[in-house]
Amino acid sequence: FNFGGFGLTANPAVNFNIGNFGVSTTSTPPFNFGNSLASAGAFGGFGTTTTTAAPAFSFSAPTNTGTGGLFGATQNKGFGFGTSFGTGTGTGLGSGLGTGLGFGGFGTQQQQTTLGSGLFSQPAQTPAQSNQLINTASALSAPTLLGDERDAILAKWNQLQAFWGTGKGYFNNNIAPVEFTQENPFCRFKAVGYSLMPNNKDEDGLVVLVFNRKEADIRSQQQQLVESLHKILGGNQTLTVNVEGVKTMPDDQTEVIIYVVERSPNGTSRRVPATTLYAHFEQANIKSSLQQLGVSLSMARTELSPAQVKQLLQNPPAGVDPIIWEQAKVDNPDPDKLIPVPMVGFKELLRRLKVQDQMTKQHQTRLDIISEDISELQKNQTTTMAKIAQYKRKLMALSHRTLQVLIKQEIQRKSGYAIQADEEQLRVQLDTIQCELNAPTQFKGRLNELMSQIRMQNHFGAVRAEERYYIDADLLREIKQHLKQQQEGLSHLISIIKDDLEDIKLIEHGLNESIPIRGGVFS
Repeated sequence: FNFGGFGLTANPAVNFNIGNFGVSTTSTPPFNFGNSLASAGAFGGFGTTTTTAAPAFSFSAPTNTGTGGLFGATQNKGFGFGTSFGTGTGTGLGSGLGTGLGFGGFGTQQQQTTLGSGLFSQPAQTPAQSNQLINTASALSAPTLLGDERDAILAKWNQLQAFWGTGKGYFNNNIAPVEFTQENPFCRFKAVGYSLMPNNKDEDGLVVLVFNRKEADIRSQQQQLVESLHKILGGNQTLTVNVEGVKTMPDDQTEVIIYVVERSPNGTSRRVPATTLYAHFEQANIKSSLQQLGVSLSMARTELSPAQVKQLLQNPPAGVDPIIWEQAKVDNPDPDKLIPVPMVGFKELLRRLKVQDQMTKQHQTRLDIISEDISELQKNQTTTMAKIAQYKRKLMALSHRTLQVLIKQEIQRKSGYAIQADEEQLRVQLDTIQCELNAPTQFKGRLNELMSQIRMQNHFGAVRAEERYYIDADLLREIKQHLKQQQEGLSHLISIIKDDLEDIKLIEHGLNESIPIRGGVFS
C-alpha cells in the first residue's frame, strides 16, 4: 500500500482496491517519518484545536456574551506541551506546580498540583477504557459480524483502518463499531521529533498568547492590545502589561509574549510569576475574555525541572511504541536542550514543516540584515581609511609648515648673536653628511646611476613598442601534444578518404565492364 512516498507491505493472499490504491495488509514495522529537529520558543500541546472564525477583529474591551469570542472558542486536549510544536495544550507546563502564590492585582491564588497527577502521570485505566481496548482487539483479530470466512477479510480491513488511523471497525452486530483515530496504538503514521526546551525562569513572568491574526495587524494595534489586557486584569493601577516580543507563526497566527509588572506602595516593583499569571488567564471568565480578543492559546513559558523531564521521558506518550520512544531518547542530538515529542499523522508533520519553513525564513531575514550591516560597515571602513590617509597627508604638510615657521623664528631670534659651540658642532655634522651624500661612490652617485638606467629603459621602451611573450614549458609541451594529436587525426582522415576514392574507382570500373555484356545479351 503506497501513499505519497510512504509504503505498507502487502500480503498477496487478500487484496482490496480503493479507487486507484491497491490495499492489502500484514503486520509491518512501525511507520517512521525519521527524526526531525525543530526549534520552538515554547511548549504546547499535541491535542486537537477547534476554532470557529469570526467576521471582525478588535482589541476593544471584551464583553461576556456567552459566545465563543471574536474568533471562536478553542477546545484543547491531549499530550500537553507547548505553543510552537503542538496544536493544543492541556494544562500548560508547570502551570500548577508548587504552593499557592497570589499577587495584589488579581486577588487569586494558584491551585496546587503535584507530579502524581495531570500531565506527568499515566491515567488510571477505567472500565470504559478496558472495554474499548477489548473491542479494538476484537475488531482487529476476530470480528463476528457475518459469521463466515468474510469475517477474516473484515478483520484485515479493520487492521488497514487502524494502521491508517481513520474509519470505523465493525466487529459485532450488537456492539457499536470502534472508532479508529490517529492516537490509537496501531496507527503507522507516527514519528518522534525534537523540540527546544524553554530556559526561562518562573520569576521572568513570561506568558505566551497566540492570536489568530497576522503580525502586521498585531503590531499596528499593539497599544490597544496592551490596554485590553490591562482591563482584563481588572484595570488595577499597580499592574503594568508589557510586551516582550511578537513573532509570526504559520497559518496567519502571531505569538505575543507578555509579562506583568506589579508595583507596591513603597515604590518597589516585581514581575508577576509566569505560573500565577497563566493560572489567572485560565479562569473561565478571563479565558472567555481572551478568546474575544482572538487568543486561541495561552501558556506559561517556564523551564522544566529535572524531575519533570525525568518523569516525561520515563513514560511514553499514548499510542507511541516504547521501543521507538527509547530509541528517540538515544538519538537525541542534544539531551540538555532538546526533548523528544511525538508526531502523529500528516497534519502534525505538515505543521512542523511549516514551523521549520517559518524559522528558516526568519533566519534568512536575519542573515540578510547582517549582510547589509556588514556591507555598510565595509563602506564606512573604506571611507574612514581614505579620510585617515587624507589626514596623514594634511598632518605632514602642517608639520613641514610648522618646521619652517620654527626655523624662521629661530633665525630671527638668533640674529646678531655669534655662533655658539653646539651650533658649530651641529654645522660640522651637517657638512659631513652633505659630503657623504655628494661623494661619487656614495648615495648621490648611486642615485644618479639609477636615474640614468631608468631613462635608458624608458627610451628603449618607446623605440621598441613590441611586446615579448614567454610560454611556460609545461604549457608548451601540452600545446605540442595537442597539435600532434590534431595532425594524427588529419592523417587518419586523409587515409580514409583515399580508401573511399579507390573503392569508388573500383565500382565505376565494374559498372563500365558490365554495360557491354548486357548489350550483347539483348541484341
